[in-house]
Amino acid sequence: MNSINKENLERGAIIVEFAILLPFFLLLVIGMIEFGLLFYNQQVITNASREGARAGIARIAKDSDGNDFVLNESDIDDIIDNYCYERMITFAAVLPDPETSAPNLGGLPGGPLTVTTKVEYTFYFPGLLGFDTSIQLDAETTMDMELSL
Repeated sequence: MNSINKENLERGAIIVEFAILLPFFLLLVIGMIEFGLLFYNQQVITNASREGARAGIARIAKDSDGNDFVLNESDIDDIIDNYCYERMITFAAVLPDPETSAPNLGGLPGGPLTVTTKVEYTFYFPGLLGFDTSIQLDAETTMDMELSL
Protein backbone atom coordinates (compact mmCIF):
# COMPACT_ATOMS: atom_id res chain seq x y z
CA MET A 1 0.00 0.00 0.00
CA ASN A 2 2.85 2.42 0.76
CA SER A 3 4.49 1.73 -2.60
CA ILE A 4 1.30 2.65 -4.49
CA ASN A 5 1.00 5.95 -2.70
CA LYS A 6 4.67 6.72 -3.34
CA GLU A 7 4.24 6.07 -7.09
CA ASN A 8 1.20 8.34 -7.23
CA LEU A 9 3.12 11.10 -5.47
CA GLU A 10 6.02 10.75 -7.90
CA ARG A 11 3.65 10.96 -10.88
CA GLY A 12 2.08 14.06 -9.40
CA ALA A 13 5.51 15.63 -8.89
CA ILE A 14 6.43 14.94 -12.52
CA ILE A 15 3.23 16.61 -13.74
CA VAL A 16 3.89 19.67 -11.58
CA GLU A 17 7.50 19.92 -12.80
CA PHE A 18 6.33 19.60 -16.40
CA ALA A 19 3.70 22.31 -15.88
CA ILE A 20 6.35 24.64 -14.47
CA LEU A 21 8.87 24.03 -17.27
CA LEU A 22 6.44 23.93 -20.23
CA PRO A 23 6.02 27.74 -20.60
CA PHE A 24 9.79 28.25 -20.64
CA PHE A 25 10.25 25.47 -23.18
CA LEU A 26 7.50 26.92 -25.42
CA LEU A 27 9.03 30.38 -25.13
CA LEU A 28 12.39 28.97 -26.20
CA VAL A 29 10.91 27.11 -29.20
CA ILE A 30 8.80 30.09 -30.31
CA GLY A 31 11.82 32.40 -29.97
CA MET A 32 13.91 30.07 -32.12
CA ILE A 33 11.21 30.04 -34.80
CA GLU A 34 10.73 33.83 -34.75
CA PHE A 35 14.44 34.66 -34.89
CA GLY A 36 15.08 31.96 -37.48
CA LEU A 37 12.47 33.60 -39.71
CA LEU A 38 13.94 37.02 -38.96
CA PHE A 39 17.43 35.98 -40.03
CA TYR A 40 16.10 34.17 -43.11
CA ASN A 41 14.10 37.23 -44.18
CA GLN A 42 17.12 39.47 -43.60
CA GLN A 43 19.03 37.28 -46.04
CA VAL A 44 16.16 37.53 -48.54
CA ILE A 45 16.28 41.34 -48.28
CA THR A 46 20.06 41.29 -48.78
CA ASN A 47 19.78 39.07 -51.85
CA ALA A 48 16.93 41.19 -53.24
CA SER A 49 19.14 44.26 -52.93
CA ARG A 50 21.91 42.44 -54.80
CA GLU A 51 19.49 41.38 -57.55
CA GLY A 52 18.31 44.97 -57.93
CA ALA A 53 21.85 46.33 -58.03
CA ARG A 54 22.93 43.74 -60.59
CA ALA A 55 19.99 44.63 -62.82
CA GLY A 56 20.73 48.33 -62.32
CA ILE A 57 24.39 48.18 -63.32
CA ALA A 58 23.58 46.19 -66.45
CA ARG A 59 20.71 48.65 -67.13
CA ILE A 60 19.19 46.36 -69.73
CA ALA A 61 16.48 43.73 -69.44
CA LYS A 62 14.05 41.82 -71.60
CA ASP A 63 10.32 42.44 -71.64
CA SER A 64 7.70 39.69 -71.99
CA ASP A 65 8.09 39.78 -75.80
CA GLY A 66 11.87 39.31 -75.58
CA ASN A 67 12.71 42.91 -76.55
CA ASP A 68 15.51 44.80 -74.78
CA PHE A 69 14.71 47.88 -72.71
CA VAL A 70 16.62 50.18 -70.38
CA LEU A 71 15.79 49.85 -66.70
CA ASN A 72 14.72 52.76 -64.55
CA GLU A 73 14.33 52.98 -60.76
CA SER A 74 10.74 51.69 -60.77
CA ASP A 75 11.88 48.62 -62.75
CA ILE A 76 14.52 47.91 -60.12
CA ASP A 77 11.88 48.33 -57.44
CA ASP A 78 9.69 45.78 -59.25
CA ILE A 79 12.59 43.31 -59.44
CA ILE A 80 13.20 43.64 -55.71
CA ASP A 81 9.48 43.41 -54.88
CA ASN A 82 9.08 40.23 -56.94
CA TYR A 83 12.17 38.68 -55.37
CA CYS A 84 10.86 39.40 -51.88
CA TYR A 85 7.30 38.26 -52.60
CA GLU A 86 8.52 34.94 -53.98
CA ARG A 87 10.91 34.18 -51.11
CA MET A 88 9.94 35.93 -47.87
CA ILE A 89 8.33 33.84 -45.15
CA THR A 90 5.99 35.64 -42.80
CA PHE A 91 2.88 34.87 -40.82
CA ALA A 92 1.27 38.12 -41.96
CA ALA A 93 -1.71 37.94 -44.30
CA VAL A 94 -0.10 40.59 -46.50
CA LEU A 95 3.61 40.58 -47.26
CA PRO A 96 5.45 43.77 -46.34
CA ASP A 97 6.18 46.09 -49.24
CA PRO A 98 9.94 46.63 -49.66
CA GLU A 99 11.01 50.26 -49.95
CA THR A 100 13.76 50.62 -52.53
CA SER A 101 15.96 53.48 -53.60
CA ALA A 102 18.64 53.64 -56.30
CA PRO A 103 19.38 57.37 -56.48
CA ASN A 104 22.48 57.22 -58.68
CA LEU A 105 21.02 54.97 -61.39
CA GLY A 106 22.35 56.00 -64.79
CA GLY A 107 25.67 57.25 -63.49
CA LEU A 108 28.97 57.12 -65.31
CA PRO A 109 30.39 53.73 -66.36
CA GLY A 110 32.64 52.49 -63.58
CA GLY A 111 30.84 54.72 -61.08
CA PRO A 112 28.98 53.24 -58.13
CA LEU A 113 25.31 52.31 -58.01
CA THR A 114 23.90 51.89 -54.53
CA VAL A 115 20.60 50.10 -54.02
CA THR A 116 18.99 50.29 -50.58
CA THR A 117 16.09 48.05 -49.58
CA LYS A 118 14.05 48.39 -46.38
CA VAL A 119 11.23 46.22 -45.06
CA GLU A 120 9.21 46.58 -41.87
CA TYR A 121 9.14 43.07 -40.33
CA THR A 122 6.49 42.35 -37.69
CA PHE A 123 6.93 39.53 -35.20
CA TYR A 124 3.95 37.17 -35.10
CA PHE A 125 3.78 35.59 -31.66
CA PRO A 126 4.17 38.78 -29.60
CA GLY A 127 1.32 40.19 -31.70
CA LEU A 128 -0.90 37.36 -30.48
CA LEU A 129 -0.28 38.56 -26.93
CA GLY A 130 -1.17 42.14 -27.80
CA PHE A 131 2.34 43.51 -28.25
CA ASP A 132 3.04 45.46 -31.42
CA THR A 133 6.64 44.51 -32.09
CA SER A 134 8.35 45.15 -35.38
CA ILE A 135 11.83 45.77 -36.66
CA GLN A 136 13.15 47.34 -39.83
CA LEU A 137 15.22 45.03 -41.99
CA ASP A 138 17.46 46.83 -44.43
CA ALA A 139 20.18 46.00 -46.90
CA GLU A 140 22.44 48.11 -49.05
CA THR A 141 24.40 46.93 -52.07
CA THR A 142 26.92 48.97 -54.02
CA MET A 143 28.19 47.83 -57.43
CA ASP A 144 30.09 49.60 -60.22
CA MET A 145 28.14 50.60 -63.29
CA GLU A 146 28.87 48.70 -66.50
CA LEU A 147 29.38 50.33 -69.88
CA SER A 148 26.46 52.51 -70.89
CA LEU A 149 24.22 51.68 -73.82
